[in-house]
Amino acid sequence: MNSAAMDSVLTAKLQEDALTLRAIVTSKSKNTRSAIAHAKVKMMQEVHCILTLMLGPPPKPEAKFNWEYYDAEDKYHKVSKTPLELAKELSAPSFTRSLGGADVNELFSLVNDPRNPYGKLLTVDRLGNVIGGRPITFVNVDMDTLKKAAISMLKAGLPAFFGCDVGKFSDSKSGIMDPALYDYDLAFNISLNMNKSQRLKVGASSATHAMLLTAVQIEDGKSVRWRVQNSWGESVGDKGFFVMADEWMDEFVYEVVVDPTFVSKEVRDILHTEPIVLPLWSVCPIIIDVCL
Repeated sequence: MNSAAMDSVLTAKLQEDALTLRAIVTSKSKNTRSAIAHAKVKMMQEVHCILTLMLGPPPKPEAKFNWEYYDAEDKYHKVSKTPLELAKELSAPSFTRSLGGADVNELFSLVNDPRNPYGKLLTVDRLGNVIGGRPITFVNVDMDTLKKAAISMLKAGLPAFFGCDVGKFSDSKSGIMDPALYDYDLAFNISLNMNKSQRLKVGASSATHAMLLTAVQIEDGKSVRWRVQNSWGESVGDKGFFVMADEWMDEFVYEVVVDPTFVSKEVRDILHTEPIVLPLWSVCPIIIDVCL
């Protein structure tokens, strides 16, 4: 059984468990709390069993484990570390050399969600799925603020992760992302005039894909076009790179992940405010593993 099959089994089991827990809650039994606690213990034991059978027993925090693998150049590597040592290395600046030594734990999301007020911290009800984990929040700003932060990152030699609606007015073969790419008005004799806020409200657009901003062309102090590195391999665009028009960014880019040093103090201070909680059915403006 491969990892995809393991994921499928785990997903099916967790979905079944969720229905079981809901049934216990709605039964309104006098022993509901104890029944839930007992059920969760059994469920976690079953999940642990599946993972152990598939991946082997997890090492103790201070016991070394061996990890053998081949890299992209087919070179053999063997790592022998404790889980604690590995966790420490993964968060060390030397490990994030592609970010110029920036601390990835300090990066945060700027979003452009015109449905909601700018200069506010946002989150979505029930968005987080890790108990005790870092809350998932994002600072809502206008596009000018978002672009300036991205440009500052690029000038410092740092790529910028961003989330967008990749399927709109883009061509993967040529690697072009431009709202002028297709003329639907001419083709169908109609007008499509929804703005960014309206498209979000009706679900016509959302953040569907994540890529990297790797360069920007500036003319007369303003961004004109952006170089984007996609993750679909070298068979698309120009060996995996796309060109994004600045107008496309305005309409279909929703998130840029930035280092706090590349935004103003006013923006950084928003991170310490109480977030506005959007309803769980709200179209999510950020790219994460589980979104609504």
